[in-house]
Amino acid sequence: MDTSAIAAYLAASSAESVIHVDEHDRPLGTVSRGEAQTRGLITRCTFIFVFNSAGQLCLHQRTNHKRLYPGFWDVAAGGVVAAGETYAQGAERELAEELGVCGVGLTEHLRFYFESAQSRLWAGVFSCCWDGPLRLQPEEVQAVRWIEPRSQWQRAGEHYAPDSMAALQRLWQQFSVD
Repeated sequence: MDTSAIAAYLAASSAESVIHVDEHDRPLGTVSRGEAQTRGLITRCTFIFVFNSAGQLCLHQRTNHKRLYPGFWDVAAGGVVAAGETYAQGAERELAEELGVCGVGLTEHLRFYFESAQSRLWAGVFSCCWDGPLRLQPEEVQAVRWIEPRSQWQRAGEHYAPDSMAALQRLWQQFSVD
């Protein structure tokens, strides 16, 4: 992508209307994504774990111009829930945008609060099974690979998005309890 296209994408992303919530996931109103980021407000977010029928997990690399965790590898598709959307609607939209996965059934697993120096969010965690082709969104995803999620898949020198790693850890905990 050229720099003007990146700048236009980032401006549009910053202007998106998102839901602002409190520490208990109660809606407080709607703000621009940029305002939420500047003020450190809590927003809603989705994480969608895409598995294939062989049990492999789709791992994708974020583009280098992403505001949060640029160039990091991400174990889940997803993003901020837009104003007027439910968690499930946001998950469906993000999955279609980032990976081109549409019309697949999503399973909702859990919700949790995540806070770091970079973000504060309430997360809805989903999963699906997909064996079809992927259409990567060039503004957000620069590479993809499938991993055996219960193996030693992390590679030296790579960085992984801590929010989606926290979601994956909670998902595994839920499966080990069920």
